[in-house]
Amino acid sequence: MDFALIDLDEEHRALQLEIREYLTELFTPDVFAQEHEFGDGFNKKVYEGLGARGWLYPELPATQGGADFTPLQQRIMDLELDRQDARIMMMRGTSSLPMSAVRKYMPSDMAEPILKACAQGQAVMCLGYSEPDGGSDIANAKVRAVQDGDMWTINGSKMWTTGAHVSTYTFLVTRTDPDAPKHKGITMFLVPLDTPGVTIQGIRTFSGERTNIVYYEDVQIHDRYRIGGVNDGWSVLHGPLDAEHSIGVDMSDGLTDLSIGAGFCKVLAGSIVEVAEWANKTTGPDGRSMAEDTRVRERLGAALVEYEAGINTPGPMGRVRASDALVKQSAILQDLLGPAGLLPMDEEGSIGNGDTEYAHRFAQGTGTYGGTVEVFRTIIAQHVLGLPKASYPGSKVFLAGKKKS
Repeated sequence: MDFALIDLDEEHRALQLEIREYLTELFTPDVFAQEHEFGDGFNKKVYEGLGARGWLYPELPATQGGADFTPLQQRIMDLELDRQDARIMMMRGTSSLPMSAVRKYMPSDMAEPILKACAQGQAVMCLGYSEPDGGSDIANAKVRAVQDGDMWTINGSKMWTTGAHVSTYTFLVTRTDPDAPKHKGITMFLVPLDTPGVTIQGIRTFSGERTNIVYYEDVQIHDRYRIGGVNDGWSVLHGPLDAEHSIGVDMSDGLTDLSIGAGFCKVLAGSIVEVAEWANKTTGPDGRSMAEDTRVRERLGAALVEYEAGINTPGPMGRVRASDALVKQSAILQDLLGPAGLLPMDEEGSIGNGDTEYAHRFAQGTGTYGGTVEVFRTIIAQHVLGLPKASYPGSKVFLAGKKKS
């Protein structure tokens, strides 16, 4: 990978300025206030504003609702979003995961209008993976889909469906052959969430973010909403899962974040900056600036080291490293501020924009986002270190009445 800085020419600098000015207009204080309070990762005004310019998924061709951006132009866009602290863009990444599968496996006359609506900010997709008793074992899906002619009837429930309440469709894992091995009896659907029989119930997390449990009661879906072959859903699902876990991502152009957990570290960076500014403006009991206190400098320094480790650790290791850094350091920095660190933005006595309080709340969910850290540690063990699949105590079932020799 080439780590050299890129000297932008006049054309790219003009694009950078255009993007920066537009984002400054778009990301108004009310947008951040909504995200601090609800953590939806979605704002209709922002999505539609970016979509109207082809900037929501600018790497797509203009004919598909994008802007025909080159990788360098795309990187400029991403960095300008980071500059705006665009944490409300979380659902953009979630919605993007099934898009390639929809384009590849659905009939084009169905897929293209849906994908174009997503690119224009008019539609959003969420992931219908986890179930109440399934955890991270997606292949153990029990939501049933039964075919009758051109129609399918879906029954069951999905848990932790982040963004379902702001989404138009869900990329749904269903069980279509209960007698087949669990990876063989799966079929994928793109289910419109306004279909009769779908009920979305909100679940509030410690972070303030809303996730959901989604119930499917005799939901009727036409076969045209099926993605890929019947009982061949695992093949369809592999692409989005690999993208979510960043397995096999090409970073050779030097225009991609080295760590797939970089987004977590960017939240930590906001807290570090906020605490540093507080330290420079605040005096201690002895009348000296808190920035002169060795203990304060040590904690800020440790947080910066953890931040650098998180953004510079590649592959799935970066996902685990970044989450660990944010969980640990957000708590330390909040403790450094004392009671003021517990106050959200715009509360009397709060610090800066409330980034430290937000970071600590947000950190708690990073152990599960996009697959738990335990899933990623398994990926590291098997795909990076080449270790055999683990065999845990209790994983083997012994036949009743069989005696040990």
